[in-house]
Amino acid sequence: MLKELLKPEIKELIEQKNWRILREAIIYWPPPDIADLLEDMEVEDALRLFLLLPKELAADVFTEMEKDLQIKLLQQLTNEQVKQILMELFPDERTALFEVLPGNVTNRLLNLLPPDERREALQLLGYPEDSVGRLMTPDYVVVKPHWTIARALEHIRKYGKDAETINIIYVIDRAGHLLDDIPLRKFILADPKDKVESLMDWEVISVSAYADQEEAVKLFERYDLYALPVVDQNNILLGIVTADDIFDVIEEEVTEDIQKVGGVTPLEISYVAASPFTLYKKRVFWLSFLAVSGFLTSTVISYFQSTLSKVIALTFFIPVLIGTGGNTSNQVSALVIRALATGELTLNRWFEVVKKELVVGFLLGITIGILLSLWGYWKGGPQIGPVVGVSVILIVIWSNLVGGLLPIILTRIGLDPAFISSPLLSTLLDITGLLIYFMVANVMLLK
Repeated sequence: MLKELLKPEIKELIEQKNWRILREAIIYWPPPDIADLLEDMEVEDALRLFLLLPKELAADVFTEMEKDLQIKLLQQLTNEQVKQILMELFPDERTALFEVLPGNVTNRLLNLLPPDERREALQLLGYPEDSVGRLMTPDYVVVKPHWTIARALEHIRKYGKDAETINIIYVIDRAGHLLDDIPLRKFILADPKDKVESLMDWEVISVSAYADQEEAVKLFERYDLYALPVVDQNNILLGIVTADDIFDVIEEEVTEDIQKVGGVTPLEISYVAASPFTLYKKRVFWLSFLAVSGFLTSTVISYFQSTLSKVIALTFFIPVLIGTGGNTSNQVSALVIRALATGELTLNRWFEVVKKELVVGFLLGITIGILLSLWGYWKGGPQIGPVVGVSVILIVIWSNLVGGLLPIILTRIGLDPAFISSPLLSTLLDITGLLIYFMVANVMLLK
């Protein structure tokens, strides 16, 4: 990063409050690097430097900032300064900003917009949270099928400068129905006297404005799209979603899934911006749940206390057996959750998961069972080795089945498998793994 390379010089300019020279030093930086620099500064200094940036660059930098810094700057700027920033943002970027602001701040900003821009912003905010409608931009270029290529190119030149992208041009009829999407290069290479309809193949991929954002992500991945048209229930073109918006959604979804798998309620803001109390609230529920579930594990151990008292060596292998079951289930649940998320695996194919994971579990169980039975023989003697080996085989097969089926079951009943699976698996397999181990020991040692 440029900021890191020039850190001593930049730091010196900041300490000297030499904002003019600093401005000249950074105006050619990429907007994300400028945003990083501002986030490392005191709010008052960041505000001074931000106000010195050229208008268009300031808008680009603003979209790259963390949400908490955006809010702090908005509170310090005058209405006219805020209006200039808002007018430079694309509609979808404005919507993303309004979504995270307090209601009173959003109302203030909406009132600063001209009537047309305000109606547009309210329309986008009217769609459900995490829907494609919140993501789309109404800034795109459309042409009609009966136009000549020359007329279409003239129209693109006139209106393309205000569009979010002109790589793809959309064809609509007089009623606004989406008919096709055509790459700009086809217009450039075509005979100016030809009609637009001569370039059309009448095939277009679109998405509903009320669809979940994840559906748009899947369409981008499947068809390698650069932009995706958004339509209503009557196939009227409402807007488009571009690849940069999808990249942001993918990053958010991956971040959420990682946090959920770790048993943390999604933060919705960056870790750096989160306060200690926010982190406490996001983590306390599942930690409490897992702590209480530990009592169930203790109950199982106390129930088989007589078995342990007779063969004390069994105690030594409890951690490794529980850990093996948990690791096995976490592996397969991660694979199944990802397959469900990408659409590779559908809920009605659950029996394929059962068949596949039975075979995989048996093979893994035999392999790990042989290794741990040898260890059990060495540590506990000829009686303990077979108990550990058989227990591991059964635990691994059981863990494989549970780890594969639990995400499917949770998805079927409308729960997020990424959020629920890890804590549930930890609890369920600790308890059932111990039950399997002690029952095998009872059968093989105390018969």
